[in-house]
Amino acid sequence: MVALAGLALAGSTLGAHAVGDRALGEHLASECTACHQLSGRVTGGIPAIVGVPPDQFVALMGSYKDQQRENPVMRAIAGRFTQDEIEALAAYFGSLRPSP
Repeated sequence: MVALAGLALAGSTLGAHAVGDRALGEHLASECTACHQLSGRVTGGIPAIVGVPPDQFVALMGSYKDQQRENPVMRAIAGRFTQDEIEALAAYFGSLRPSP
């Protein structure tokens, strides 16, 4: 719940919409789905990223990359992605819908 509030707050500060290559995002997504469920369910305290609006996803990843958020695993992962790759992941995960 806190993570979702953080996503909403982070996304509300962006003026432009993130546009990314969805196919590239799908290709890169395996690193994300090793922990985050592709079903869109929250498990083990790991938040869902399926269906997150792209602007919010980009803002959240940027906050990890800039070390504004405290999760060392996510800081390391976000730090490896370029801005184009983050936008591609945002396009991919934003296009998905959680399973019922």
